[in-house]
Amino acid sequence: MSRVVFITGAATGFGHLTARTLLERGHSVVATMREPEGRHQLVAAELAELAAGSEGDLLVQPVDVTSDASVEAAVSETLERLGRIDVAINNAGVSMSGVAEAFTADELRRLFEVNLFGAQRVNRAVLPSMRAAGTGLLIHVSSTFGRFVVPYVAPYTATKWALEALAESYSLELVGTGVEVAIVEPGAFATGHAERIVTPADQERAAGYDGLEELTGRMWGAFVARLEEAAPDAQDVADALLALIELPSGSRPLRLVVDRVTGGDVIEELNRTAAGLQDRYFREIAVADAVAGGEKSERRE
Repeated sequence: MSRVVFITGAATGFGHLTARTLLERGHSVVATMREPEGRHQLVAAELAELAAGSEGDLLVQPVDVTSDASVEAAVSETLERLGRIDVAINNAGVSMSGVAEAFTADELRRLFEVNLFGAQRVNRAVLPSMRAAGTGLLIHVSSTFGRFVVPYVAPYTATKWALEALAESYSLELVGTGVEVAIVEPGAFATGHAERIVTPADQERAAGYDGLEELTGRMWGAFVARLEEAAPDAQDVADALLALIELPSGSRPLRLVVDRVTGGDVIEELNRTAAGLQDRYFREIAVADAVAGGEKSERRE
């Protein structure tokens, strides 16, 4: 069954690969990006060429996820032209790296605008039509850093932890509506994301940490070396998203880890443990009967 899939951040990385993969499979894709007629015009043209040989439709929409009006306009246009949105993939995201104290509150606020509030804007825009149809799927592209923390990426991990909480809350509140929720947790992949990482504005504060450059170099050097040796393929994430979308309703896991290299098995264990403790907590506070379902988790091999 062909589905209409609304994707944010479709110009690069996971979003772009997923748009291509879905079109090749015959699904209809609403590929949203900041400037489809500007800096992203070559990407938009590439997707249009691919769609010409696909059974699915392609709608390229200019979207700034930090703007309510922009998101709502794109969703309205999609519903008018394609009739429905079956799946929304909250993929748009940016990252920051550096010592936490050196980031200003305004920098964190801008990051949350994209990584968290952007997802909330999309969810609010698509949910009325999904609930009316009695079916739909909200996918949130998180990270293995949304479950564990490492030093020097505090702003990014904070947004992903918040995204996980928001998505899991939706999964509980949407029970009975026919709308499902999934969280995809990729490990580290070479998507060009690292080239767009923002560093802190307050370098004077960062300079107050003696030996910081050596510490970060040692940590990230070993991490990058591991990635270069194993060379994980970002297409794995696009394939996982495709498989998730094509699963029958009611069989989709809440969390899906996509990580063969950087500790995915540890994240899987954490997810299983957390799911059991979550159910126990519901029983302890006497709300278990009001909360339907549980949490399933699987790892793409």
